[in-house]
Amino acid sequence: MPGPIDAVSDGVRLALRVTPKASRNAISGLADTASGNKALKVMVTAVPENGKANEAVVKLLAKAWKLPKTSLTVVAGATDRNKIVHVAGDPAELMRRLTALLSEEGTDG
Repeated sequence: MPGPIDAVSDGVRLALRVTPKASRNAISGLADTASGNKALKVMVTAVPENGKANEAVVKLLAKAWKLPKTSLTVVAGATDRNKIVHVAGDPAELMRRLTALLSEEGTDG
């Protein structure tokens, strides 16, 4: 089953399932998508208005993964719970780092 990360020429694409207006900001493991893939579950306290939830998602992921916020961009699903985020950088390095981080995060809940 495909994971939430795909390497692309200038970085990686990450499938997300976002829960806005949550009680806390957190990355909470993986979810199955309708297409049979996996998506990273992300909860943010921001409301889904005027891009606030998208900004909160980018901020949370950048902080969690120690990446500059400018390297993360929501490229699909800006007004949807299911989003695709592009992380700019070296695809091999990002795949290695993010896969390791996801496996750590998947164990705590």
